[in-house]
Amino acid sequence: MNDTRIDLDASPYQGYLYAYPHKSAYRPLDPAPRLRDVWAGQDLSSLFLYAHIPFCEMRCGFCNLFTTARPPSGRVADYLRALRRQARQVRTELDATGRDARVATAAIGGGTPTYLEPVELDELFDILTGFAPELPQLSIGVETSPATATADRLTVLTDRGVHRISMGVQSFLDREAHAAGRPQHRADVDAALDRIQGGRFPVVNLDLIYGIDGQTPDTWQYSLDTALARRPEEIYLYPLYVRPLTGLGRRAPDEQLPDPEWDARRLDLYRQGVTALTTAGYRQQSMRQFRRADVPGDDTDYCCQDDGMIGLGCGARSYTDTLHYSFDYAVGIPAVRAILDEFSATTDFTRATVGVHLDAQEQRRRWLIKTLLRTDGMRTADYTARFGTDPTVDIPELAELTARGWSLYRPDPAGGTLIRLTDDGLAHSDVLGPWLVSTTIRAAMAAAATR
Repeated sequence: MNDTRIDLDASPYQGYLYAYPHKSAYRPLDPAPRLRDVWAGQDLSSLFLYAHIPFCEMRCGFCNLFTTARPPSGRVADYLRALRRQARQVRTELDATGRDARVATAAIGGGTPTYLEPVELDELFDILTGFAPELPQLSIGVETSPATATADRLTVLTDRGVHRISMGVQSFLDREAHAAGRPQHRADVDAALDRIQGGRFPVVNLDLIYGIDGQTPDTWQYSLDTALARRPEEIYLYPLYVRPLTGLGRRAPDEQLPDPEWDARRLDLYRQGVTALTTAGYRQQSMRQFRRADVPGDDTDYCCQDDGMIGLGCGARSYTDTLHYSFDYAVGIPAVRAILDEFSATTDFTRATVGVHLDAQEQRRRWLIKTLLRTDGMRTADYTARFGTDPTVDIPELAELTARGWSLYRPDPAGGTLIRLTDDGLAHSDVLGPWLVSTTIRAAMAAAATR
């Protein structure tokens, strides 16, 4: 049964459950298994490759990602050398399973991958192509920023066949961007967008943030309208969080406390954003993701309820059906740098050293949570075909969501029942997801917060 310490009537902004289990639940694996044994018996025919570049030109005030700003050139060079070692060794381990391991799609994130100089970006693609020779024929997604989306870097991405590029704008008003701890200038944002758009990349995504100090419905609408005037293929709307160990968290620790007024304002701005984007012809995919209606499904998306993700780089996760693994995790700057240095000095990448095992119940819970938080909802027939059981029995908390009007049950033409969040349920995804986390995983996450 779910841990009732998460109150569905408390703040609707408990946390973004972009992966389950959260990386803070990972622990050192003892013994550390060989990767060839971890991946033995897995379906390797259509892997998702994720490469992590943990460098940025600045650390945004809201950012709690595993990244470091303005690293010395030697640290970048050391990291790329380690990444090359890792790619070669992981490929050897996959080949040792006796199965034909192939990558179906790929993404490069961070951090900011385009922090790398053009020659370093080329080196990165050489490393990844060595790991997956099919890479030049695949759809590839890359994250960038206004300051690093330079013409020479974008030329590398174009030449390497990048399909999707995503840029965090956050706000088209300088004062709001600065209030969020992002010292950018509108002229630089516009220039970067001019370089990015114009047919170079089939899918362009822009990120916007709501709930920034001083932001009003009018200024939020201005950013929405400005983004929509660009007609990007995708737009993501993120609520602002003020988290411990981040720039905003250090500047305004009181904002980490419950604030009903701020919660209400963020909910109103979220609903305003939904109305603006759907009216402009965008389909809502989740609480955050909106895709222009004439754009087909983006095949650089990774469905986090699925298995078969292979990660390269210090902060990258890898997912099999029973084990999720990575390297150690931190947010604070000194700890991040120490882990990066350890990664760069590693000579043996043949074992999974930090991770979390998923038993049968955790596998069910993970699949259900990540499916339910999408607008398409969850088909009970799909769940039963995958696990052989009834989700309403396995996860009895589902009844509570229906009772409060956050989910609806409808007959599924394909058989079984379709469980879909209502508009109000979707708006509360950031409390609903954490509420559905198991007691075991929540305990591990809580213990990590005290380490």
